[in-house]
Amino acid sequence: MEHIGVRETVQFMGLTFNWETLCMTWLAMAIVIIISCLAVKSLSIIPKGWQNFIEIIVVWLHGQLENMMGKRGKMFAPFIVSLFLFLLTCNLLGLIPTLASPTNDLNTTLGLALLVVCMVHFFGLYFKGGHYIAHFFQPFPPFVIINMIEEIAKPITLAFRLFGNILAGEILIIVLLHLLPIWMPIPSVLWLGFSIFISCVHAVIFTMLSMAYLGNAVKE
Repeated sequence: MEHIGVRETVQFMGLTFNWETLCMTWLAMAIVIIISCLAVKSLSIIPKGWQNFIEIIVVWLHGQLENMMGKRGKMFAPFIVSLFLFLLTCNLLGLIPTLASPTNDLNTTLGLALLVVCMVHFFGLYFKGGHYIAHFFQPFPPFVIINMIEEIAKPITLAFRLFGNILAGEILIIVLLHLLPIWMPIPSVLWLGFSIFISCVHAVIFTMLSMAYLGNAVKE
């Protein structure tokens, strides 16, 4: 129990790296790539197997992109689908014994949140130019302070919401396994099922909020 939250780090060229998070991130990326390759290996008009699973996600996300981002949403489809699959895989990895979720590390969630926010401002300027900058001063110029605080809060809330919920779920599973005798697995199994549900929900929340932020910046 004393090792909860303690991470193995390595030093390289004067920098400190969380080795466990790096390995789990690479594993999550490999799983997403393998599943995607299996899904497109033998495409058929009537989907089955992995194609059916991926097709459900792609069709659902494409519908959300069109509703939230308009015509320009299609260009973000590869990023949004990849983001959702990566987050879902990361969140579920920590529920496997001896593995850990990359998203239980604030460095991972904050990095993803900063990526989304940087994309928001980049594409906002690309598509709208000066009009994008002007909207920070609406409805009155003094509101630029409030709008700037809101922009700073976006990556913080995105990162901490995902990080806190995934870490708390994994800690509670460990605590239950230590407190309950081996012949009482039902509470742990129930919490494991609930953690799977929470992992899926927070992958959806992070992805939907990313689409909403991008939609506000690029929508016509």
